[in-house]
This record gives sequence, C-alpha cells and structure tokens, in this order.
Amino acid sequence: MSSTASRVQVKDIEAALADIGEITAARVVVTPEGVISEVHVIALPNKPAKQLVRDIESTLMARFARMISVHASTSGVQASVSVTLEIADVEYAGVACGPASQTGRMRLVALATLDAVGQYATAAIAFALEDVAIIQLGGEKVAVSCISLVSGFGEQSLSGSALVRQNDNDSIVRATLDAINRRMGFLTTE
Repeated sequence: MSSTASRVQVKDIEAALADIGEITAARVVVTPEGVISEVHVIALPNKPAKQLVRDIESTLMARFARMISVHASTSGVQASVSVTLEIADVEYAGVACGPASQTGRMRLVALATLDAVGQYATAAIAFALEDVAIIQLGGEKVAVSCISLVSGFGEQSLSGSALVRQNDNDSIVRATLDAINRRMGFLTTE
C-alpha cells in the first residue's frame, strides 16, 4: 500500500478499520515519512480474505478521500455547485446546476459529489440521488443522503450520514461519500 498517513492520524485509520464488522483489531504501521507500509488486522473467519481486503480498501478510500473544495453560487433562480475530491492522489471535480431552492441547493451538492466520484468510477455503474436532507437528531444536525447504485446486476439502495460540523455543504458531501463507502472497491472493477 503506497498511501500516505500524513494528513490523517493513524488512530483515525485504525478506528475506521474497527468499524468494519468482521475486524476485531487493527494496527497501521507507517514509515518515518508518514507512508503506510503495513496494515494488520484480526478478523472473524466469516468473510473471504479477498472480500475483506476490498472492504478495507473501500472503507479507507471513502472515509479518507479528501474533500478539496465545495463551491456554491446562485444567479437569479439558478444555482451551481462544484465539488472537488482527491481520490488516490488524483483530483476529480464534479459539477451540478439546477433550481436555487433550499432543497435544490442541497441536492446539487450531493449531485456534484456523485459527479466527481462518477469520474473515478468505471462506466459500468451509475448513481442516482434519491434524496438528501439535513435533519435534527437529538441535539445534533445530521446530513443524510440516499443514493441508488445502478449496475448490470440491478439497482441497490445506499444511505449515508454525517454530523454537521463545519457547514451543511461539507456535511452533505461527507454523507454522500458515506453512502457509497462500502462500494468504492466495486466502482473501479469492470
């Protein structure tokens, strides 16, 4: 694995790996330069090793794909959003345009995120945004995104969420990425 851990704390990577149901313990080894050299996991035997490796890769890619920027603008009754993501050291810029309503602007953020991920993904799949919202849950605001993944195998509904920490738009991007995080390995296979 030739990824760098300099932007992300090792403990965050290990915590993300611990969220995978089959993994009972995880340890990430990095070089002094911050490059990940090894990932050690102890896992339950109920999943083939190849699938577990794909789950690890997709979780790390989705959880730690860097959001470079989110830009939103309105002109009259129209809005446009651009989302730039860094996935595997390459930047992908997604865009979406549409009505400038409150709900419309939230949808555009999710659509621009899917457009950026779609540029990374194989042409054999497509995403459809079903819904996106910011909801109040207890004392927290939470972005929730529901996505359909369409492929030759049919349609699959996916959902994701993210606590609103910085702003609504950043949280919508993170919720949309969270929805597809278990499928990131599938996105680049024919």
